[in-house]
Amino acid sequence: MRPASDPPVSVMIPAYNCQWYIAEAIESALDQTHAPIEVIVLDDGSTDRTLEIARGSGVHCVSQVHAGAGAARNRGAALARGALLAFLDADDRWPLYKLSRQVEALGRQPDLDMVFGCVQQLHVGAEWEEAIAKPYDGTSQLMPGLVAGTMLIRREAFLRVGEFKTEWKVGEFIDWYGRAVDMGLRSMCLPDLLLWRRIHATNQGIRERASVSDYAKVIKARLDRRRARGSDGS
Repeated sequence: MRPASDPPVSVMIPAYNCQWYIAEAIESALDQTHAPIEVIVLDDGSTDRTLEIARGSGVHCVSQVHAGAGAARNRGAALARGALLAFLDADDRWPLYKLSRQVEALGRQPDLDMVFGCVQQLHVGAEWEEAIAKPYDGTSQLMPGLVAGTMLIRREAFLRVGEFKTEWKVGEFIDWYGRAVDMGLRSMCLPDLLLWRRIHATNQGIRERASVSDYAKVIKARLDRRRARGSDGS
C-alpha cells in the first residue's frame, strides 16, 4: 500500500460470499494513486472464504451477522477515520486513479459534498479480464454511475444525511441518495470511468430478485417525505 495521502480517505468494502472477487477489490483500493488511510472490509456473515482471504490481505476486517449491505456500510462509516468516505462492493474494481480524480474535483469546488463518476459494466470472464488489462480507450459505452461504488463524499455530509436504511434488501443506496438530494446536498458526476462493475450470477440484485418490490417501496418513501414537507410548509 502506498503512503496515505491528504486529504485522508477511508474505503469501506462490504462483502458477502465473494471469495472469488474480494482480493481483486481490495487490491484496487490499496493501489490507488491517492492512497487511502485505511481499507475496512465489512464481512456480512459470509459462509465461504471471503473473511479468510480479506484478513490475509492485511486490511482492517470486521465481521458481523448477515444483515445486508446497508448495515455493513453503516458499520464501516461508524469506524472510519477519514475526512472523505468511499464505498466499494467486493465484486467490483476501481481504476487506480479513481480517488485522486475525485479528490481533485472536491478540492476545486469546496461547495461540493460528493462526487460520482461513470461505470463500465462487464460480464465475468474474458470480457472483464480484457477490459481491466488496458487503459480505457473510450470505445466502450459508459453509464453515469449514481451508485455507492463511484461515490466519494465528505464525512460531515454523509453524517448529515444519516445511515443507509437496513430494511431494504435492494435499493438502499437509491433511498439514501434520494434523502441526500432532498436535503440539498451538492454533487457532480465526472465523465471519467471510475468503476468496473462485474456482472455475475450472484450479484446482489440477482440474488435478491424476490425483493425487487423494495424499489417501489423506496420510491414511495421518498414521495411520502416530499408530501410531508409540503404539508408543513418546509
